[in-house]
Amino acid sequence: MKAWIIEEQKPVEKYPLKLVEIPDPHPGPGQIRIKVVACGVCRTDAHIAEGDLPLHKRPVVPGHEIVGIVDEIGEGVKRFKIGDRAGVTWLNYACGTCKYCRAGKENICENAKFTGWDVDGGYAEYHVVDERFALHLPEDRSFEELAPWMCPGVAGYRAFKLTGLSKGQKLGLYGFGPSATYILQVAKHLGIEVFVITRSEKNKEAAMKLGADWVGGYEDKLPVKLDGSILFPPVGKLVAFALSQLDKGGRLVLGPVTMTPVVIDDYDLLWHERHIVSLANVSREDGKEFIEIASKIDIKMDIEVFPFEGAPEALIKTRHSKQRGTAVLKIVET
Repeated sequence: MKAWIIEEQKPVEKYPLKLVEIPDPHPGPGQIRIKVVACGVCRTDAHIAEGDLPLHKRPVVPGHEIVGIVDEIGEGVKRFKIGDRAGVTWLNYACGTCKYCRAGKENICENAKFTGWDVDGGYAEYHVVDERFALHLPEDRSFEELAPWMCPGVAGYRAFKLTGLSKGQKLGLYGFGPSATYILQVAKHLGIEVFVITRSEKNKEAAMKLGADWVGGYEDKLPVKLDGSILFPPVGKLVAFALSQLDKGGRLVLGPVTMTPVVIDDYDLLWHERHIVSLANVSREDGKEFIEIASKIDIKMDIEVFPFEGAPEALIKTRHSKQRGTAVLKIVET
């Protein structure tokens, strides 16, 4: 099969992706093979390509927003049949036996494997995965639309769940990329007020169109204190700023995979039981819940589709946030 691989980490402008032919994978017991129709392009792919995250496998096929059609099944498979739609997220495997899995926290499993990092991902024509870690996909959405559900959608939903907010409360979103776009729509559906803080005029306009209750920049004064917030820019100095806008008992969720140094030099920002928690990976339950709610509310996202051969361009655009909405590779025609 054709696949893009990373062997050497270097800036995306120096083309760390290399297009090669590798043997077709085949499923073992309990596994399914997905003929990949589309795969989203994520900032984490750029972190792996450039060395912000170390290579766990060399070479590795990146990509963890995989959607396609099951075309081969291994012995004992029960959840899927040939022809079913299936998706794969960042979490490719969890052991089920470590203390975190036993506590319902498989997202931080001690023995977890991650798609496009520990195992080959979706910048390829086929992907093999344990059927337990594949998600059923709705039939009434295009594969291009579904691909980003697998990361900015599911990860954004998990970040939202970590805030613990419910109807009538106030949520702040710092930065307004793909994950925040999904979160805004989910939160509004659940009756939560949403306040968006972003520098981008384009993103301010997009947030207003999607129903944000207030939109402004970092220099603008919020009209209220927030019950919870999610910070997306990987800028550590913004942590203290976001904390200053939280109400008592509020929770700040940190979304970035990597971040510049975080400095909080005023204890009053943490006083009155304010919390900080990081987003770490996703679980299968997050995926199932997000797919259910996204299907129900006709969730929207701008998508820029690239041909399979355009993966290097898509990665460069994503690294510098120059893509329209979120970038998706079209692997095969259906």
